[in-house]
Amino acid sequence: MRIARFTTGGDPRYAVVDGDVEAGTADLVVLSGDPIYTPIQETGERVRLDDDAVRLLAPVIPRSKIVAVGRNYADHAREMGNEVPTTPMLFFKPNTSVVGPDDPVVLPPWSREVSYEAELAVVIGKVTKDVSPERALDHVFGFTVANDVTARDVQKAESQWSRAKGFDSACPLGPWVVPGLDVEDLAVRSRVNGETRQDGRTSDMVFDTAFLISYISEAFTLLPGDVVLTGTPAGVGEIVDRDVVECEVEGIGVLRNPVLRRD
Repeated sequence: MRIARFTTGGDPRYAVVDGDVEAGTADLVVLSGDPIYTPIQETGERVRLDDDAVRLLAPVIPRSKIVAVGRNYADHAREMGNEVPTTPMLFFKPNTSVVGPDDPVVLPPWSREVSYEAELAVVIGKVTKDVSPERALDHVFGFTVANDVTARDVQKAESQWSRAKGFDSACPLGPWVVPGLDVEDLAVRSRVNGETRQDGRTSDMVFDTAFLISYISEAFTLLPGDVVLTGTPAGVGEIVDRDVVECEVEGIGVLRNPVLRRD
């Protein structure tokens, strides 16, 4: 199942994606409410996904927080000249950093080195506090694709990562949420202007998804709709004005965003 959030010009709605997206034959089967909070119930309305009026939105806007994990792939830690963490390295991104598929990543005027980071993102479905790793995935609503966009020069210059990773449009999410996915060994890839830059697997994570949720829940209560970013594999690099970034997680889909500089 793939659950999308979309608009045709009015208020955002939710739908199950039914059909072959690549072949252009997919429909949006409209739901009666937000499926994170209400049982999935179809309204009977169907909208063609390729209808010109349809715009996919970020599949979730976190009500509370985005908790991200740094350096959770050993090869990425090494490429950045860092040691592999012995415990998860956590930071926050505000919900104002979230944009959806095909929305622009707007490069901030105070940074001259902005980088992409393709990641598996976890959407929390239940109130989660002090959950064990064995029960952690029971609290997950589903999974989506994220791009942990980073102002790399600012990250290097400042001891806190809030500005470098939290600016507006620094957290593209999409194209939809997939519940019930086995995420132990999925490909995580990125492309810039069609050229592959990252090609890793979730099995290479230093700390796996279940452990991360458990560890995070010891410190912060995770609420329905919160998002956890699980880290990025090696191959990160700079993006510039007019680039197009694609982040892909096997079994979910491709998150595409153009890059703009307005200064």
